[in-house]
Amino acid sequence: QVQLVESGGGLAQAGDSLRLSCAASGRTGSTYTMGWFRRFSGKEHEFVAAISRSGTSTYYTDSVKGRFTISRDNDKNTVYLQMNSLKPEDTAVYYCAARPGDYVRAWWAGGYDYWGQGTQVTVSS
Repeated sequence: QVQLVESGGGLAQAGDSLRLSCAASGRTGSTYTMGWFRRFSGKEHEFVAAISRSGTSTYYTDSVKGRFTISRDNDKNTVYLQMNSLKPEDTAVYYCAARPGDYVRAWWAGGYDYWGQGTQVTVSS
């Protein structure tokens, strides 16, 4: 079991930056591939980014490539999502998620076993 808690969401203007954090507790360390998803109002979870257990491999959805960076600090059991050049269409609830194994191209929400409660990101124009 692993518990995930996101933080760092909030209000931003277009072009601003935010950094989301996801603190993991329980069975942690480098056991899991970690991902970030987002959920627009009334929609399904959309994949944003994932990072391998060691942090050496990452994978992004096209809409955030070059703007968002996923990273992890296994000593702190924390995963980050640095979001730069934010756009109003990035407005969503952002969730971190964990899956056993080391497959970084896991873009489907059903492939993740553990989820945080989400943090709201709102970007105004």
